[in-house]
Amino acid sequence: MGKFRRVPVGIVGASGYGGVQLVRLLMDHPEVELVYLGSESSIGKSFGDLYPHLGHATNLLIEAIEPEIIAHRCEVVFLSLPNGLACQIAPKLLEKGCKVLDLSADYRFSNLTTYTNWYGIERSDRTIAATAVYGLPELYRDRIAEAQLVGCPGSYPTASLLALSPLLKQGLIVPETAIIDAKSGTSSSGRQPQTNLLLAEADNSIAAYNIGRHRHTPEIEQICSDLAGHELMIQFTPHLIPMVRGILATVYAKMSDPGLVRDDLITIFSAFYRNSPWVKICGSGIYPQTKWANGSNLCYIGVEVDPRTGRVIVMSAIDNLIKGQAGQAIQCLNLMMGWDETLGLPKLGFYP
Repeated sequence: MGKFRRVPVGIVGASGYGGVQLVRLLMDHPEVELVYLGSESSIGKSFGDLYPHLGHATNLLIEAIEPEIIAHRCEVVFLSLPNGLACQIAPKLLEKGCKVLDLSADYRFSNLTTYTNWYGIERSDRTIAATAVYGLPELYRDRIAEAQLVGCPGSYPTASLLALSPLLKQGLIVPETAIIDAKSGTSSSGRQPQTNLLLAEADNSIAAYNIGRHRHTPEIEQICSDLAGHELMIQFTPHLIPMVRGILATVYAKMSDPGLVRDDLITIFSAFYRNSPWVKICGSGIYPQTKWANGSNLCYIGVEVDPRTGRVIVMSAIDNLIKGQAGQAIQCLNLMMGWDETLGLPKLGFYP
């Protein structure tokens, strides 16, 4: 028998929270070998210098971001960079034959004018961007399997869209009435120091932010419009809550058929996600908590109907750093490589 070969992968932007989740998960993935870590801010340091709790597990050094060298050593590259940087690097990696998974917003939009309007970044890579596939496997599994470039969704859109998709796809709601009320732990804002994330500021408090102008809004609207078959505007309000990780998105919408009851919708959701191993639909009267998903790639969804108002309420809970970021990127990698979708990903969370 020939020697077993693992696929060489690299991470550009390995020093942030998304990067460290990727390192941890990829080190346990049976089909890949992590061969490159890059970050302009920590060149020459060992990964253990940045994250001492992993010092015993990897001796990789942080290297300069040089696309030619990265492409020579890696078949697959994860880009975990601030918005506006991946679009400078991805075209060079793709030209050299790499598969690229971008965790920023750079390749999430089919219309780059929308991206520029919301992110303020002009782009010159429209041809490349047109080839990108939106990396939500539960909706675009077949497209991801054929892709060379995947734009992995944001964490808020992941939780929100998994709650909304069956409702829009099956025509169960009046689309324009959809409202998303979402709450996230502080790790969603990254590792860079910010005043509002200080313990003294964030603890014992809950606050809405970027009301009516959060950058994940057009991303959610793009996919909702695709599902509904016409352009939609969605009301989305995010909140910061005093915990480290997790997102709970609660979706409200007017039902198009007020005769539907909770058990009808649970049956519809279960059928919609019957081939989606990472989505778990809760039983009648059971509503998900972020703690259930903590440390896993799972999304828990609970459904309720308010017959008094004629509205459906859907609750979606994920770990923002796993299903909302690194884990979902690896889920996409598995599809791109023809592997089992669950390979190398945590199937159960840590509880309590």
